[in-house]
Amino acid sequence: MTREMQMSSQHMDIQLVLSEGQVEKAEYEFLMTVLFRGNGWITNAITHTSHRTGASGYIGGDVLSVLVSKYPDLHYRLLVRSRDSGQKIKAQYPTVEIIQGDLDNSETLAAESARADIIILSIIRDEYPLTSPALKDTADAADHLGAAKAIAQGALEGHTEERPVYWLHTSGAGIFSFSDTENKVYGEKGEKIYDDVQDIHEIVNFPDHAFHRDVDKAVLEAGSVRPGVLKTAIVSPVTVYGRGRGPCSQRSRQIYELAKLTIQRQKVPIIGRGLSFATDIHIEDLTSLYVILFEKALSKQDDGLWGPEAYYLSENGEHCWGELARSIGQICVAEGFIPNAEEEAFGFEDARKWAGYEAASWGLNVRCRASRARQLLGWQPSAPSLESELRDIVKGEYCRLQEAESSA
Repeated sequence: MTREMQMSSQHMDIQLVLSEGQVEKAEYEFLMTVLFRGNGWITNAITHTSHRTGASGYIGGDVLSVLVSKYPDLHYRLLVRSRDSGQKIKAQYPTVEIIQGDLDNSETLAAESARADIIILSIIRDEYPLTSPALKDTADAADHLGAAKAIAQGALEGHTEERPVYWLHTSGAGIFSFSDTENKVYGEKGEKIYDDVQDIHEIVNFPDHAFHRDVDKAVLEAGSVRPGVLKTAIVSPVTVYGRGRGPCSQRSRQIYELAKLTIQRQKVPIIGRGLSFATDIHIEDLTSLYVILFEKALSKQDDGLWGPEAYYLSENGEHCWGELARSIGQICVAEGFIPNAEEEAFGFEDARKWAGYEAASWGLNVRCRASRARQLLGWQPSAPSLESELRDIVKGEYCRLQEAESSA
C-alpha cells in the first residue's frame, strides 16, 4: 500500500494518504531526548510525541542529522548531559529544544517516555582522551538496566491500545561473542554465524550472562506485558565505520582505535592468532535502518515488525581482525606513519588496558546476518565498503594524533 506523508509546520499534522484515497490524520510532536556523556550517547523516540536520547553521540548524532533533514517540521526535544554538547547541537539545529539530564534520571526518562509515541534509544560509549594509556569501561544504553526500566515504566503508564508507543532500542552485537568470553578463547575463528530470521529463537534467548543480555531481556519483557500498548524492536549494530554526520561525534571506536594504537606503538597489534571475525556496517547504512523503522512507527505500520522477535541486525560484510590489523599496518608503512609492519602479540587484557573493551573485541567473534531488515523492510545497504574506507580511517587517526600532540 502506497503512503505519502505530509506535515504542516504549524501543528506537525501527519497525513497518511492511502491508495484508496482515504485520509488518516495524527498530530505528532517529535520529542527527542538525547542523553550525553563525554562524546556520545543517543536515545531516540517518536510518538504522537516522540522521545529520544543520545543525539550527541556517533550513531545517535547521525540518525538525528537525517531525521531533522527529512522531517524538519517535527518538534525535537533533546536530553543532553553536557552543556557544551547541547550548545553544539543547538548551533547545528536551532529549532530543537535542549533539556539537561542523563540515563540516571529515571523520573525524566519515565515522564518523557509517557509522552512519546516512538522511543529510539541509541547510545554509545564515551570517547576517551587520545593520551589515555589505560581506559576504563563505561556503561551505555545497551547496558543501563535502570534506564530501560524507567523507559518501560513511562511508556506503559502513558499509553493505551488506542495510542500505542513504539520503542526502538539499541543493543550491541557484542552479545554474539558470549561463547568466546565464556570459554576465554581469543583470536580464534568462530564458525557460528547467527541469522536474525533463522536463529531468532536462539538470539532472543541467549544466556543471561551474555553482554547486553540483561537490558535486551528487560526490553523484550516490557513489550510482552501489554503488546498492544508498547511495541518494541531491538536494533543491534555490529562494527560500525564511516564518518558520522552528527554535531558532536563523527568517529566510531573499534577500527579507529586499532589504527590509532598501531600508529602510537609503531607495531601491528594482534590478539591471539588473529583469526577472529566480525561483521561490519557503514554508519550511513545503519542510520538508514533506523530511519525505515522510524517511518514504520510514524505511520503505525505493524505487519510483524515489532514484538518478541523484532531483533534487527545490521551488516554488509565481515572482516578478519588479524587481516584487518595487517592491512592497517601496510597502509601506515605506505603513508610513512610507521617504519615497518612488525606485529605485536596482544593479550585480551592488554587490549582492554590500552583501548577499552572495544579493543578487546579485536579477539572476539561477532558473526551474523541481517536477514530480517532485508526481508521485512526492504533495507538495502549501499554505502562504501570497509576496504574502500580504510585508508581514510588510518589517515584520519594520524591527523588526530598530530593535532593532539601539537595542542598538548
